[in-house]
Amino acid sequence: MIISTKKGTPAAELDRIIHEFEAKGLEVTLIRGTDYNVFGLVGDTTVLDEKQIRANPYVDNVQRVSEPYKKANRLFHEADSVISVAGVKVGGREKIAVIAGPCSVEGEQETIDIARQVKAAGACMLRGGAYKPRTSPYSFQGLGTEGVLDLVKARKATGLPIVSELMSEDRIDEFEEYVDLVQIGARNMQNFQLLKAVGKMTKPVLLKRGLANTIEEWIMSAEYIMAYGNENVILCERGIRTFEKYTRNTLDLSVVPIIKEKTHLPIVIDPSHATGNWRYVESMSLAAVAAGADGLIIEVHPCPERAWSDGAQSLKPDRFQHLVEKARQVARVIGRDL
Repeated sequence: MIISTKKGTPAAELDRIIHEFEAKGLEVTLIRGTDYNVFGLVGDTTVLDEKQIRANPYVDNVQRVSEPYKKANRLFHEADSVISVAGVKVGGREKIAVIAGPCSVEGEQETIDIARQVKAAGACMLRGGAYKPRTSPYSFQGLGTEGVLDLVKARKATGLPIVSELMSEDRIDEFEEYVDLVQIGARNMQNFQLLKAVGKMTKPVLLKRGLANTIEEWIMSAEYIMAYGNENVILCERGIRTFEKYTRNTLDLSVVPIIKEKTHLPIVIDPSHATGNWRYVESMSLAAVAAGADGLIIEVHPCPERAWSDGAQSLKPDRFQHLVEKARQVARVIGRDL
């Protein structure tokens, strides 16, 4: 529920209203404006009588929010959220973040080499999987803690913040200590126990959309994280499963304007997992930038044909550099930088 008060409402009255709502078990967010003050109420608002609220002479308007998400809702937070990842800003209307690196961490020196290459090409963060959720139990599952520490060494060598996927609660302490941006993958988007635990972390979270989830379900997963205390959430579209076979998944670029309209959270696009084919990654990246995405996350490998996982969708460093150069031109057209 959103309640706005009239211009000139005394501070004492605002405090009284807040106390009254909190006494009913509701969480209250007060946004102070020049002309109006707006209350955002989260919780069981069925306990409130709208007519009684409207009877207050200082109340200007009462509006129930139909969406089930509150903290992620733009109605409660009009300005775009800008999330800081170890000093790198994601969101807002200026710079577009580019995250790049291998699907899987394959060793210390190679990870450092890739980090240097993607940084030189324009990336602001390094991605790499240390724990890998694979469809087959016989596929490479990641280097685990060794892979996380390889990423840490690459960060030390280049200064790039690191992004890696967290798969289970038992690794939270490790990620809290070492990883700058904690990724929750598509398969865990509705692992609600994990989302609750991540909500208690201090590190920002990159939340990928599930394989067959609606936009509302995706936002509600972000709401889980935010409701448990961590409001630094970045959404990531990585394609959804449809009947189409020419691509690995179907990239839903319509989510960019929808997420911008419905929420205040930043959104990045993963064209690598969406298409599953390196040939389509560049064009989808340019389309994502033009659509207004706040960032890209792209898989880069020096020798894709020998990659331990997802080589078919990985760009070589020179192709990645070419992509960044073209994406930078598209960004300038829409008044942004990259």
